Amino acid sequence: MNNNDYTAVCFGEVLWDFLPDGSKQPGGAPMNAAYHLNQLGIPTAMISRIGNDELGKELFDYFTSKKVSGDFIQKDNEHETSRVLAKVDGNHVTYDIVKPVAWDFIEYNMSLEKLVSGAAYFIFGSLGARAEASRRTLFELLEIAPFKILDINLRAPHYERKTLDYLLQHADILKLNNDELQLLGDWYGLKGSEKEFIAALQDKFHLNTILTTRGDKGAIVLEDGKFYEHPGYIVKVADTIGSGDSFLAAFLSKYIECASPDNAVSFAAGMGAFIATKPGACPPYTVPEVLAAIGGFKTNN
Repeated sequence: MNNNDYTAVCFGEVLWDFLPDGSKQPGGAPMNAAYHLNQLGIPTAMISRIGNDELGKELFDYFTSKKVSGDFIQKDNEHETSRVLAKVDGNHVTYDIVKPVAWDFIEYNMSLEKLVSGAAYFIFGSLGARAEASRRTLFELLEIAPFKILDINLRAPHYERKTLDYLLQHADILKLNNDELQLLGDWYGLKGSEKEFIAALQDKFHLNTILTTRGDKGAIVLEDGKFYEHPGYIVKVADTIGSGDSFLAAFLSKYIECASPDNAVSFAAGMGAFIATKPGACPPYTVPEVLAAIGGFKTNN
């Protein structure tokens, strides 16, 4: 593909999640989003960095197998491919994100500039900005990206307020979960109900759209001054890894199609629920398979 053939670009971490049973799974929120966007028919490139090691080779091979372009995955001879130790407690997952690793050192270059300026959508998170080198590259790309989506993805202790302020100021769409909404509400002294928090954030940072996920209770979207809600679906959960990333990709796929916000949040909630029924963040699927599954889900009313 040429640079201009990509509709979306994801920036940030690519890694191996090492699970409690000793197995490992490829992951990283931006990479998961890139996979799901591609599955949903949105050509998407991934900007990241891997080590010149065996884990890096395995990760690169994984990109190829999932049809996620590795053209903008940099190779690092000094730093290792990222490893994350995942701990699963019921439906709750916590992460020990080892640092420093290769994606902390993503280098700015003209190919990235051309890629990002030529794509309609640029998707990024806070984790990819934890280290100075990648943060500097991200900030430069934010200045040229036409439309920016922040999946805030807060992982303590890998964020700080000054950087988050900058990222929020440059976002057009913000995606976050209940806990992250509460944290931002506390930071910025927001008062009132969930909807009042969300509206205040939109006003403070001039955001076009805010997506707030509520776990198995669905999601709420604020767009053009109006709220759209979905109660979520009742499903048998395999694990929740990657569910939020698939939600974002599904919403964006409908947003790009200019679907109604109601339609977009319903499909996104269904996609998140569908992925939760599968092990891992990036299971194989087809769009008809997802639509058929959603059709059989009961809503959480």
